[in-house]
Amino acid sequence: METKRDYYEVLGVARDADDSTIKKAYRKLAKKYHPDTNVGNKQAEERFKEVTEAYDILSDPEKRKLYDRFGHGAFDGSAGDNPDPYKDVYGFGGAGTHEYHFEGDDIDDILKNFFGGGFEGRYARGGFSRDGSDLQAEISISFDEAVFGCEKTIQLTDAGGGTRSLKVRIPAGIDTGKSIRLREKGMPGSRGGKAGDLLLKVNVGSKPGFERRDMDIYTTVDIPFTTAVFGGEAEVQTLYGKVLCKIKEGTQSGTKIRLKGKGVVSMKNPKVHGDQYVTVQIQVPKNLNEEAKKKLKEFEQAYKGGYRSVA
Repeated sequence: METKRDYYEVLGVARDADDSTIKKAYRKLAKKYHPDTNVGNKQAEERFKEVTEAYDILSDPEKRKLYDRFGHGAFDGSAGDNPDPYKDVYGFGGAGTHEYHFEGDDIDDILKNFFGGGFEGRYARGGFSRDGSDLQAEISISFDEAVFGCEKTIQLTDAGGGTRSLKVRIPAGIDTGKSIRLREKGMPGSRGGKAGDLLLKVNVGSKPGFERRDMDIYTTVDIPFTTAVFGGEAEVQTLYGKVLCKIKEGTQSGTKIRLKGKGVVSMKNPKVHGDQYVTVQIQVPKNLNEEAKKKLKEFEQAYKGGYRSVA
């Protein structure tokens, strides 16, 4: 059976150390060995548990008295000269069969100050189990990365100044303001406690010429004056490449063309896409020569009164 080290030795303080000295020693060691700053380091994790256990005992006046008198036997039922040390202090027996819970307010305060909170829980004789707290972070991605999805590596800085890398899969179709919940990627728990979650808020950049409204995309296309008059085709850029759109004869400026299924994919159903709405803008000819102006004048006279009004 592994022999526990003396709690005063664990914290590096004298046996007559006052409360302030004990607390100061614990703060220093807890920060040094905290799991957030020692990811994957089992030895550091064990040291963190050890110093926390030592502080739990030595920071409590009654438990410290028991420890000073009986040592570790006061809490594991092996005290030789008093097989039931709890009876002296609490007025009832059964140290070997009862579990006593102590509220760890002091430790909670210290851990919250150093590591950002989330250490809610109860202390039990011989140890404690605590779930880690949730963390929040933000990530910026491009317009196309949001549309098609991507994998990003982010760097997280904890309260102790340490950093860790985390690969994140960004789902296709995500939009600005949405958050991704990464299960158990937040603050680690202790002594079997479950890690908290990481809530990653997404910020999406813009894309020139494209406007997104939920799952739909809005763009414009410029067409020559003659194409608007006689009809024809126009090349339109979509998220998925270029397509040719049919332009009807007599198309007016401001007309909208719907490209079904050319919008953003649904995060809930990859088979569902939004649409793309293309607004037609008619290019007005510039720098006409005299011959062209003459022809347009003739056209104007021939077509006088035939223009449509645009609402």
